[in-house]
Amino acid sequence: MKDKNILAITYWSFDNALIQTYTLPYLKQIKPHIGSGKIYLFCLAQNTLDKPHVQQQIEELKKQNIFLLNFTYAGFGPIMALKLIFIIKYLIVFCWLKKITHLHAWCTPGGAIAYPVSLIARKPLILDSFEPHAETMVEGNTWKKNSIAFKVLFMLEKLQFKRASEVICAAPGMPKHAEKIYGTSKLRYFIKPACVDLNLFHSSVNNSELMSSLNLKTNVCVYAGKFGGIYLEREVFDFFKSAYDYWKGDFSVLLLTSHSNEEIIGYCKQSGFPFEAVTKKLVPHTEVPRYLSLGTFGFCPVKPMPSKEFCTPIKNGEYWAMGLPVVITKNISGDSALIKENNIGYVLEELTTENYLKAVQQINSLTGSEGLKLKIRAIAERERNFSRAELIYKTIYA
Repeated sequence: MKDKNILAITYWSFDNALIQTYTLPYLKQIKPHIGSGKIYLFCLAQNTLDKPHVQQQIEELKKQNIFLLNFTYAGFGPIMALKLIFIIKYLIVFCWLKKITHLHAWCTPGGAIAYPVSLIARKPLILDSFEPHAETMVEGNTWKKNSIAFKVLFMLEKLQFKRASEVICAAPGMPKHAEKIYGTSKLRYFIKPACVDLNLFHSSVNNSELMSSLNLKTNVCVYAGKFGGIYLEREVFDFFKSAYDYWKGDFSVLLLTSHSNEEIIGYCKQSGFPFEAVTKKLVPHTEVPRYLSLGTFGFCPVKPMPSKEFCTPIKNGEYWAMGLPVVITKNISGDSALIKENNIGYVLEELTTENYLKAVQQINSLTGSEGLKLKIRAIAERERNFSRAELIYKTIYA
């Protein structure tokens, strides 16, 4: 086996959940297929990394020949543009000094950095978790279609897609969509949904003490994530209100989120949902399964925008691994169709009180089903197993 040195490029901070759950596990899968080569992980830090557990993790990665390249992040604008010029120059030189053989970029913002480095340093470019980003920013009203930000990122998406030697898409529909909007095609594609550590996420975790300490009701909706951006806001709490009314108050919401109490109270007031029915926690990712195990069902409130058909929500795989049915918006990745076809949750075709009530009634009927958890767990093992990703990386690198 010929040794290979890989520069993995992301647009996230090292302590971000997307690095911890969506990048590092895959880098560890790539490692056996590159001989005694090294992997260098490029991150853009939004927080300081001086916490003891973070430093310990960085040192542990070094023992596995995975090394961190950390730069600081700035918002889109002149400062970040100048910073990116310096970063790209640095990475080009780094490729030559470290004898990098492949650039492996996560998502299109990471690919936007990797593209010029790949072009100038003349290294093959692999796009991982490829899905639209510029389109999503417009659909979510963050950018305007005539904005400089959109035009620049869309152009870079097109260029990186054209240059890539391999493309790993996040959802089955992405290859055709990419060919349509970027005007070019590839000889082959790989499809890799967001996989889950099935040993960490399983329904047999011990939660008896946790259950009693949180004082949750009989019916519990768990949601791990944020509100705003690509996620719904008020509509989520309108749904919670429908569930609270249907179960006559015997309903709790368990939020694993970084939002403040003040923000959550504001959402509750808008929808008339009692804040007392909310339990809010921010826990390390390793603790998330313990909290998910308390849920009756999970919630995936991704905005039903056209481009989200090509995304891959990590949280759905985590819910399924715990045996939880899921309420989801329509046309999200292949997940909405999978939930509907297998009758393991409910797809919100409309964001209306009538549809919220139907979702709650469906969850109520499902939770009494014998063997439901085992059925859903089996789907996670089939659809979100890391073995799917390992075969892809073996094909590309070995």
